[in-house]
Amino acid sequence: MKELYEIGIVFRGFLLVNYIFKPIKKKEGSREVNKDLRGAFITAINSFAKNAFNNLSLEYLESNNILFIFKVIEIQACDSKIPEPLILYGLTDKSKKDTDKFVKKFIEKIEPILQLFKSRYTNKDFSELNQFEEFSDEIKDFILI
Repeated sequence: MKELYEIGIVFRGFLLVNYIFKPIKKKEGSREVNKDLRGAFITAINSFAKNAFNNLSLEYLESNNILFIFKVIEIQACDSKIPEPLILYGLTDKSKKDTDKFVKKFIEKIEPILQLFKSRYTNKDFSELNQFEEFSDEIKDFILI
């Protein structure tokens, strides 16, 4: 997927793991993006969509030349009695003409990554962020196959 910039996984507003395939071109004079803000934004926008639109999750957003794609599943953390949203996001170039078709193809491609993450980290302590570092290579390897 040559148009792919980044894939990441967010839980409770925190970016647990991500892999950057290629950097997004910054506009002149702009500053670095804070990864914590990205995680919080993704969680907030998905929570808003779920609450405002009768439990529907957001599938994608378009912004200038970037397409934000989301896949939400639930995962059980060791410190909670109920499953909570786990959000995989992808940032891609928006140059494709048929966005819906591209999003569907992307979600089919990343679904196994999300299921692997869920099977590996269900009932784990999600406050230990360093445990997710190795998963970054798994994202890269899976996409580049």
